[in-house]
Amino acid sequence: MLLHFIFLVTKEDLESRTEEFEYVQQMALFYKKWLKDTFSVDVDVQADQMVVPEQSLVRRLDTAVLVEDHKSRGSDVFHFYLSNFRPMWTDCTCEGYYAENFAMVLWVKPKDDVLSMCQKNCTVVSHELCHEILRQKKIKKQYDMIHDVWNKHLFKGSDFAKYGKNFEPNDSQPYFMTLDATDLRS
Repeated sequence: MLLHFIFLVTKEDLESRTEEFEYVQQMALFYKKWLKDTFSVDVDVQADQMVVPEQSLVRRLDTAVLVEDHKSRGSDVFHFYLSNFRPMWTDCTCEGYYAENFAMVLWVKPKDDVLSMCQKNCTVVSHELCHEILRQKKIKKQYDMIHDVWNKHLFKGSDFAKYGKNFEPNDSQPYFMTLDATDLRS
């Protein structure tokens, strides 16, 4: 399976968000390893940028536009959109959405450090990836399982799993963070 991350960025922000896209490219490689280690799923990964128009009342992107883009690129590829807008509808508390071979999350522009990028963005990506992988594995009640873990992280102080730049567990200098998938493994 090909997991294709697509980072949405406006033309005006293209140059100023280069570091973020470099992080996305590294994150794609991290998730290749994480999915193999966590769920025994082999994926090839790719990361690209998609230049989108500036949002306004007249020119609004929405989930339907991304679904059409997904279909035009080939619906047999798992396209994961790192979007500059919230999905119009979601039943996840993480501002993400998933369907067959399709996911999107609101990618929050980080303050000034990698830690804020991995705490907000990388964790949400792991949430939606878990939904799709467990859906593909036909795990019953995957929605509830993932949201139970997610709620423990958000509301009960459970730590996210932390990994360093070398993709190995690292609590002291996290570069990537995921939900704790220990209870999600099959």
